[in-house]
Amino acid sequence: MKKNLITHALQLALIGGMSATIGQAIAAQEETVEKQTIKQAKAIVQKEEANVEKITVTGSRLRRDSFSVATPLATMDRDAIEDAGIGSLSNILIEEMPMIGMGTSNTTSQSDVNGTGLSTIDLRNLGSSRTLTLIDGRRTVSNSYSSNKVSLSTIPTGMVEKVEVITGGASAAYGSDAIAGVVNIITQQYKEGFEFEAKGSESAEGGAKEFSLSMSYGTDFDSGRGYLFMAGDYAKEYGLSFWDRNRAQQEMDLDYNDTLMCNTVIIESGDEVCLNSTTQDQWRNRSDGLAGGVFGENSKNDQQFWYDENGLHNDWRDNEEKYGINSNQFVQLKVPEDSSSFALKMDYELSDELEAYFQVQYSTNGSVNYKSPEDGNESSNRVTYDPTTGIFDEINLGYIPIDNPYVPQEILDSGLYKDRIYWDRRFNEVGEIITDNTRDTIRVWGGVQGIAFDGEWEWDLSLGYGKSSQRQTRYNELYVQNWRNAVDAEILDDGSIQCKSAEARANGCVPLNMFGEGSITPEAANYIRANPTINSDIEQVTVLGYIAGDLFTMPYGPVASVFGFEYREDSQELSTNVPEGGITFNYVPSFSGKINVAEIFAEMSLPLLKNVTAAKSVDLEVSARFADYSSENVDLISSYRVGLMWELTDGYAFRANYSRAQRAPNITELDSPPRGDYDSYDDTCDGLTATSNGPGHDNCRLEQVFAKQLAENPNFEFEDENGGYSPAEGNNKLFEETADTYTFGITMAPEFIDGFKVALDYYDIKISDVISSYENQAIVNACYNSSMAWGAGNTFCNDITRANDGQITEVIQRNYNLNERRTRGYDVAMAYRYDLSEYGSLKFKLDMNHIIEWSETADTAGELITTDYIGDIDNESIFKDKASASISWSKSNWRVRWSTSYKSSSINDKNRYTEWLGYMEKNNTNCAALNAACVENPESLAYYEVSSYTKHNLSVKYKMELSNNTEINFKAGIRNLFDNNGDFRPDSRHYYSAFGGGVGRLYTAGVTLSF
Repeated sequence: MKKNLITHALQLALIGGMSATIGQAIAAQEETVEKQTIKQAKAIVQKEEANVEKITVTGSRLRRDSFSVATPLATMDRDAIEDAGIGSLSNILIEEMPMIGMGTSNTTSQSDVNGTGLSTIDLRNLGSSRTLTLIDGRRTVSNSYSSNKVSLSTIPTGMVEKVEVITGGASAAYGSDAIAGVVNIITQQYKEGFEFEAKGSESAEGGAKEFSLSMSYGTDFDSGRGYLFMAGDYAKEYGLSFWDRNRAQQEMDLDYNDTLMCNTVIIESGDEVCLNSTTQDQWRNRSDGLAGGVFGENSKNDQQFWYDENGLHNDWRDNEEKYGINSNQFVQLKVPEDSSSFALKMDYELSDELEAYFQVQYSTNGSVNYKSPEDGNESSNRVTYDPTTGIFDEINLGYIPIDNPYVPQEILDSGLYKDRIYWDRRFNEVGEIITDNTRDTIRVWGGVQGIAFDGEWEWDLSLGYGKSSQRQTRYNELYVQNWRNAVDAEILDDGSIQCKSAEARANGCVPLNMFGEGSITPEAANYIRANPTINSDIEQVTVLGYIAGDLFTMPYGPVASVFGFEYREDSQELSTNVPEGGITFNYVPSFSGKINVAEIFAEMSLPLLKNVTAAKSVDLEVSARFADYSSENVDLISSYRVGLMWELTDGYAFRANYSRAQRAPNITELDSPPRGDYDSYDDTCDGLTATSNGPGHDNCRLEQVFAKQLAENPNFEFEDENGGYSPAEGNNKLFEETADTYTFGITMAPEFIDGFKVALDYYDIKISDVISSYENQAIVNACYNSSMAWGAGNTFCNDITRANDGQITEVIQRNYNLNERRTRGYDVAMAYRYDLSEYGSLKFKLDMNHIIEWSETADTAGELITTDYIGDIDNESIFKDKASASISWSKSNWRVRWSTSYKSSSINDKNRYTEWLGYMEKNNTNCAALNAACVENPESLAYYEVSSYTKHNLSVKYKMELSNNTEINFKAGIRNLFDNNGDFRPDSRHYYSAFGGGVGRLYTAGVTLSF
């Protein structure tokens, strides 16, 4: 196997092609050894005089010299990953690369049924499904059935050599999904020897422990014709619970009172009082879901009953904040998980002109997410489905019959209940709800590459296969019908109690005692317990072939070109063990689907000028891809890019790019039946009477269920009590999203400041036809109160279902090509290296991203509304400014690095702010009119402004060289040195995930043995 040292030109290529957000590429001074293809091996001999080597970088398959890279490119090398100490690769990238936003992680997925165990990233905050993640330049299978996301935790960290990132459209090079850009995980290319590493960490406050082991081995074989590399690792994250952090245990129910014009909280009496008149120990936010139950709470009776460990009490009414429980105690701050992975790659020279390669990766990830035991009441509605008829319906837990044998005599003697008992209870006896996710991923690539036409062209042909499987079990939910059977009980003459229904008894029904802590027997708990499963299998097959070489020669040099094809087939299947629904869990249907696409592509780099006045070189890059999808409504897609690289003189260059990129709808977006979810809305028909004149009420009276009730009872008045059920459903009429991206940049490496480099890039990305869904309120309004006629011809009316009493039972959120997203900004990167002679060397790096615009124009069923999300921490955590900086000192066997990351100030809950502005306007009107309702000096909105966040890290590494090429590296560090957890968040958990999610100061240590 032939090896060579990549020249300093490579480093300048990375700066010349780098996105402004990353200084890693421009700061890199240490060369890395990279395995050469047969073509490179021959070409390097021919280019020794020029000392310039042709390379391939992410964003193109063209091989060109280092100064002709026009696409903004960012690189993070192995040293930077190691200096981070411990943690997921995605979190390291997010902290070190300001253009990368948070995706799914174990600090953001506590409420995400499908998300726990995933570790993804989000370029430009445009959505993880718009970030294409590659491994060694190859597309890989998704780890999520709901969108195309690759979990970085499925890649062995010991396998990773570096990470390259390009932002902006790259569909011309790589196809669908590369709208925001591409993250390319590059694995070890030619590493020899054995390496073992052990790392661990723990937070200063306790909890959030992490531990990992990794091993790798690389070697030549068969006299250097072959190369084998293997890597494996195991990592465990212990998670962080509510009880690990005092801040998380603080109760709070924040609001703003438009009469008092002050921020308010709830106190023990249940009163809403001004925040500034209280102390934190007075704040309350409690649930009536007691382990022993509350009975009669929803009735109008003054006497209501409840249980604690001491027995039955009758003074519950309006005492929720006094006797209730803090249900946040069941919420995890960080979900625990463990993962294992193994990878093998092998190359073998079959001849001087032909080489075979093979790579396989396998990973398994397990995560366990704990939540509160089910908290139910008589109105808890759940969806049912008849697989035979295809009809959806709903069922609720319902009331406790007054003749239930377990009803306490004191409740019966009160005479307050006629035939039913209202109730609310937490089913502790059934157990905490546990979501156990196991994910297995296998990826295999194999192919051959060679040279043709007297060594002037190189070719590559490969076959890839990937499969991602998710096995999820959600323990300790409730079967609604079984609960109904169990509370409908009777007492026999011998004093024993049984379920009334003979059919239910035949199916194992056990009578249920709802009254008191621990009153539900293990047998009854087992009868009403449901453990639903969701199994998903996602498969991908790819065939890729291309040929690259110099097509012809222009006056200023050869035209590098690539021509290729790609075929891809994606399929997925999802199934559940409760297809009929009727459990206290969002209904997830079984479904399957398949998409295939055939593509051809081409790229060229044309040298327009070279070594003339004001232009050391000017190169024009063009690329195009045509894709034919099997999806019904996705036409022939064309993607293209035009890029210009103008090197004025040594060290100074200008680059510009325009690209058209696409994202085709995925299988779930196209084919999914309604998947259970909930979202609040107000029914337009609320308050409907025979004569009401509310907005949309004329159309409401046309509804058959209302027309019938009004005919039967002229005094009928409708009261909205909807449960907010709004399942998401696919739409096979979807077509592709389209993005237009413009980038302009300059790079400078002035000779008079040795070791200094700087880059500035401007970007503008606009995505049209973004796949999204209408909000529930917009759907309801569009049906009853819009310019569109009510009835079957109105699409929105068809997505609303009402029960016989008029209550809305579901509003379907169907996917459409609706919105437009746009983001503009610029990236700045600086790097400086200074040689201290015998005292070592210093390296400084600064990367910054500034967002000028991040907006979404949404179709709200008839009206286009543009919203700017910059600085909105609750929507994608889009910070106006993000930066990372580091300074490192190296000498002999020592390396010390100080790094800092920064996020600018932001806001919390823009909707709450809009509501507050309305209160202020109303109060100003009252004051101007000298109205008695005027409040002088109204309060500003509390906890709305979120302060900027800065985090400091320190790492130290020492290398001890032993005999026989053996060395030991000792590493230690402190992440979040000053224990900055960010501002207090006024909702559950009280930590922002973007600021670490409550982990705080983290101590890390590790040791690496190499030989």
